Amino acid sequence: MSDQLERFIFSGHDIRGQVVTLTESYRAVLENNQLPPPVARVLGEFLAAACLLSTTLKFEGLLSLQARGNGDVPLILAECTHHSDLRGIARVAEGAQIDDGASLRQLMGSQGALAITIEPQDGERYQGIVPLEKDTLAECLEDYFAQSEQLATRFWIESSPHTVGGIMLQILPGNNAASEAENRDAWETAQHLAETVTAEELHSLPHDQLLHRLFHELRPSSLGTANIRFKCSCSRERSARALIALGPEEVYTLLEEQGGEITADCQFCNTRYQFDREQIETLFNAPPPTLH
Repeated sequence: MSDQLERFIFSGHDIRGQVVTLTESYRAVLENNQLPPPVARVLGEFLAAACLLSTTLKFEGLLSLQARGNGDVPLILAECTHHSDLRGIARVAEGAQIDDGASLRQLMGSQGALAITIEPQDGERYQGIVPLEKDTLAECLEDYFAQSEQLATRFWIESSPHTVGGIMLQILPGNNAASEAENRDAWETAQHLAETVTAEELHSLPHDQLLHRLFHELRPSSLGTANIRFKCSCSRERSARALIALGPEEVYTLLEEQGGEITADCQFCNTRYQFDREQIETLFNAPPPTLH
C-alpha cells in the first residue's frame, strides 16, 4: 500500500473518490527540505492533495498546487505528473520561529493565496487561484472547488512526520447514474461516513480495508490504482536551456562574476549542475561577446 493511490466510485451514484497514502515519496521530499516539523507536515498535505487532484484530470502533463504569502512560510509547492511522479518544496523565512500549532493560514500570512495550475503536454496552461481564508488545506481546497469549479468536493488529509494519507470525494456532474434526490442523500451519507476516519486508519490501513470500513453501505468499486514515486524533472539539459534563454551577454557576465563556472542547483532535489567556460561557449556555439 505504501505510496499508492486508489480511485473508486460508489456503484449506482454519481460520486467518485480517491484515497492516497505516501511514505517513501514523502520521506524523499523531506530529505531535500530541511523544515520545522509543522511546515513539513503541511508540505505533506500538499503532496497528498496534488496526487488526489492529478487523478481527477484526463490529461498528460503536470499539476501543481502552490500557496504563496507574506508570512513565515512564503511558499509551499507540490507537483504531480500523469505518471504519478511527485516532488515538492517549502520555503521558510530566515529567522522565522514556527509555532508547533500554526495553521496553514498563520504560516502563509495575511496575503496568502492558493493556486492550482494544470500544464498539459498538449494544449493551453490553466490556473485557478483563491485566497487562503481557512485554516487547513482541505478547507481551502473545498473553497477552490466551490468558487472556481462549482463542484461539490470534500477532502480529509492527515499528515504525520513519517506518513501522509488523504481522501477526496466529489460529485460527478451530468452522469445521472441515480436521481438527484438519491445522489443528494448518498453525498450526505458519504460525507458523514468519511468524517469518522482517523489519522491512524489513513496512515496504516490497506485501501481496500479502509474503503470497506468507511463506505461499505455505498458499495465502493475500485477504478484502479497508481504507484506514487518521488521523481524530480530537473536535468542538465533543462538547466542548459534556461541559460540559453537568458542570452549570451547575461550568461557570460554571470560566468565572470562566478569565477569562470556557473552553478545551477535544483531547488527540489538539490542536484547541482555546473557549466565551465568551454561548455558555455558550446551552448552558444560562439566565444563570449565583448562585455562593457
